[in-house]
Amino acid sequence: MTNPPPKLPPVHEAWLPREHSLYRPRHGRRQLTALVCAAVFFAVPALGWVFGGRPSEIENRELADFPGIADGWGFFTGMSQWATDHLVFRDAAIEAADGISHGVFGEPAPMGQGEGAGPIPGVPDGPRDKGDDGDSQQQQQRQSAGYAEVIEGSDGWLYYGDDITDKCFPERPLTETFERLDRIRHAVEASGRRFVLTIAPDKTTMVPQHLPDSYAGKDCAAEATEQFWKLAEQQQNFLDIRPSLEDVAEQLGRPPYFANDTHWTDDGAMMLTRDIAEELQPGVTDSWRNRGVGWSASDGDLASMLGRSAPKTWIRYQLMPDGSTDRTHDALRKFDGPERYDADAGKDIEGTIGAPTALIGDSFTFASSRYLPAAFADLTLLSYPQLGDHKKATIDTFIRSEIVVVQTVERSVAEGDLPLIDEGFIKMVERRLAANPIR
Repeated sequence: MTNPPPKLPPVHEAWLPREHSLYRPRHGRRQLTALVCAAVFFAVPALGWVFGGRPSEIENRELADFPGIADGWGFFTGMSQWATDHLVFRDAAIEAADGISHGVFGEPAPMGQGEGAGPIPGVPDGPRDKGDDGDSQQQQQRQSAGYAEVIEGSDGWLYYGDDITDKCFPERPLTETFERLDRIRHAVEASGRRFVLTIAPDKTTMVPQHLPDSYAGKDCAAEATEQFWKLAEQQQNFLDIRPSLEDVAEQLGRPPYFANDTHWTDDGAMMLTRDIAEELQPGVTDSWRNRGVGWSASDGDLASMLGRSAPKTWIRYQLMPDGSTDRTHDALRKFDGPERYDADAGKDIEGTIGAPTALIGDSFTFASSRYLPAAFADLTLLSYPQLGDHKKATIDTFIRSEIVVVQTVERSVAEGDLPLIDEGFIKMVERRLAANPIR
């Protein structure tokens, strides 16, 4: 006869005698310490709010909302991010850590580096979530070779590391990328519509004078940049905006890019708007007038990636295409699905493009969204980084339009990982536009 298996004691393990093998204290010293730390971590944000402390947005994104019961397990997983975001003195702590790292080690604190942070969260320059083994190995190769998320230059200038790594580690050959972009052009033009391709140059291309003397990828990026612009100049209906950016820099006495952000200032945004309008209708901007109306400020995205709250400041303008009527809009706060500006559709307004136009772009279009609608009577802005969620709406917009403008950025084309050149999307464009020509 076998003995029955032993049973657990009928009391909680904390109530057993200390000498019992199953005895466990309900709240040992370590448990009590952990509980106190957790209470402080979650209570400090609330207490700080009660006493007048207000957290600030230092990572170019909105602060996390308090999780709700309806979130299920997300209530618990989201609590940590909420508490972290609402620590009132977090920005000062991060700046202190960065200052100590520079002073003691001569390098920036590794905050944000390697975590997928980037310019204007929600409006990336290309997909970053492939997650396969090859991508992981490539990321490890970049890090081991010393490639940085942010490159620190002279006089406080910062550069986006992807300007370099995307050229040194392309997903496909440049020639193939441009061939795919040209297929979109051909599909648009074969349907009777007009097409324009323009590429925002990287800050490393337009403002190289502040780059450090040595950094990972310097030689291979320089070689790729030279090849890039040679191929770009050979594209049909390509609008090269580099000469205009150089002219703006000469007129201003400074580059039209932010020192601590990867994008251009409103001077660059105005230039993009003017160049596109002139490309579509030469002479249309002869009546244009603009004037400064005030200053704006926000944190630079590259500074935020380093954990700093360094502001970028810029002049806002009024754009008056007819010489007297201000047609500027509030800049977009979110760039996801199609954003249509058609209040003046069908009207003949001096200094504007009257034909319905689709402009699909990225964060540089987002940064120019105050001025682009001013130049068109009927304009729809689309975000190609969000294309995966809006393929049908994007192609429907192309069909509704008489002009299609594609704006992308140098680093994304160099990497060859644009959602626009996905084979499935290109075939959809070719098929749908061929079935819906305009005469």
